[in-house]
Amino acid sequence: MFKLSEIKELIKLIDETSLQELEIQNEGSRLFIRKPNKTESVVVTSVPAQPTYTQAAAAPVVQAASTVSTSSAPAERQPAVDSNLHTIASPMVGTFYESPSPGAASFVSKGSKVKEKSVVCIIEAMKLMNEIEAEIKGEIVEVLVENGQLVEYGQPLFLVRPE
Repeated sequence: MFKLSEIKELIKLIDETSLQELEIQNEGSRLFIRKPNKTESVVVTSVPAQPTYTQAAAAPVVQAASTVSTSSAPAERQPAVDSNLHTIASPMVGTFYESPSPGAASFVSKGSKVKEKSVVCIIEAMKLMNEIEAEIKGEIVEVLVENGQLVEYGQPLFLVRPE
């Protein structure tokens, strides 16, 4: 199993080199990273090195890498052009959660005041829950993603008006 810190470091190294793809197998896991071209988003997959079989169907169940074309993707909320606003972006690929648990109150919503160390959301990546902090003091102007939505590395999550 790959550690999140190792994956982040590999993504950073790939981004800084001319390599387009990297595939690593380690301890029964496979990690595949592909540098996006101009119409793709970042692609990272981690799957078992060997296909696994379900008992009922006896067919291989393998997670496949896929790319997202930004030209044909559904319309997402675009950040406002206001240069005074700070964007809190996703530091990783994962699932966005607005609250610490189902049914609990959201960490923040539109109009919430935040400080540098305020937790604004959780991003689940590889079964790890990562608390994302505001890193700036201000007011949440807009939440740009939905609860449970898959987010990409660098995708804007919140717009903050700094104080």
